[in-house]
Amino acid sequence: MSGTLVLVRHGQSEWNLKNLFTGWRDPDLTELGVQEANAGGKALKGYGIKFDVAYTSSLIRAQKTCAIVLENVGQSGLETIRNEALNERDYGDLSGLNKDDAREKWGEEQVHIWRRSYDVPPPGGESLRDTGARVWPYYMTDILPRVLRGEKVLVAAHGNSLRSLVMVLDKLTKEEILKVNLATGVPMVYRFNADSTVASKDVLGDMSGAH
Repeated sequence: MSGTLVLVRHGQSEWNLKNLFTGWRDPDLTELGVQEANAGGKALKGYGIKFDVAYTSSLIRAQKTCAIVLENVGQSGLETIRNEALNERDYGDLSGLNKDDAREKWGEEQVHIWRRSYDVPPPGGESLRDTGARVWPYYMTDILPRVLRGEKVLVAAHGNSLRSLVMVLDKLTKEEILKVNLATGVPMVYRFNADSTVASKDVLGDMSGAH
């Protein structure tokens, strides 16, 4: 009896569109973001999956994506657990800044290091490693046990909180994960063996839309 874990990055947010560092700030989905979430939900409906529980972050863009996906698979009333452990990486002093303005202020190389290094946090914020340090324990104590009981679990969250999970699930090094971008609204379906290792992974859509 193996369980299934589905990861979905939220659809485009208003601040994605404006090229702003978002982090723990709470902008809503754009019209395109809603369309992306609907596309992900339709892909999962076509895949034929029904969920036992859903998890999402404390941020509206992930919560709305979660709700839209569940609506598309005909499970609008499903138990949905919200926890800030699944929130996006905290960008600290960069939050709310335009990425081009940040490059002007700190220099392109420094901003690139903050965005793409594994363990260098921006001022007042989190690195990818810091993000993983809160995502992984929550996954191990709350999400994984349900998957191992044979349940089908949906997690709708964010680019970096999900990248920290993908790093573990796909057994990527800290160098390899830096090259991984997750497309908005594209579900990744993991099936598990009884010993908690990954048996298979299906990506339901085009990952080339990642940014």
